[in-house]
Amino acid sequence: MDLTVTIVVVLLLVLAGFGSSDLAQDRAECTDKLVGLATCLPYVGGDAKAPTQDCCNGLKPVLDKSKKCLCVLIKDRDDPSLGLKINATLAVHLPTACHNHANISECVELLHLAPNSPEAKVFQGLAKAENNSSTPASSGN
Repeated sequence: MDLTVTIVVVLLLVLAGFGSSDLAQDRAECTDKLVGLATCLPYVGGDAKAPTQDCCNGLKPVLDKSKKCLCVLIKDRDDPSLGLKINATLAVHLPTACHNHANISECVELLHLAPNSPEAKVFQGLAKAENNSSTPASSGN
């Protein structure tokens, strides 16, 4: 019985290590790409009402070549080591505001999150809220 418990604990520790390794790898992969989004910080930080054209120009290649990087930005929004203020709702809305398409619910798969994990539920909730806010209201006329 003790051997079984030990094996389970070791497997859990190994899996936890892979998860953090994936996140560190994702961060490293996206660092250069996210530099192009520096002009978006006033918008995703809530200090600007709309993203600038420079922001939208920087966003397009990120969405075209590395959608995962927008997911990393949203996932790390509360990381104190970033030293940035990022509003997750505005970050999710950024592609729509720039007239681009991004399916935030894909972040769960792109970041290899467990579908029922708290982080996955955050992305699912943000995607649902974004879909509701970007759906045009029907006219009563």
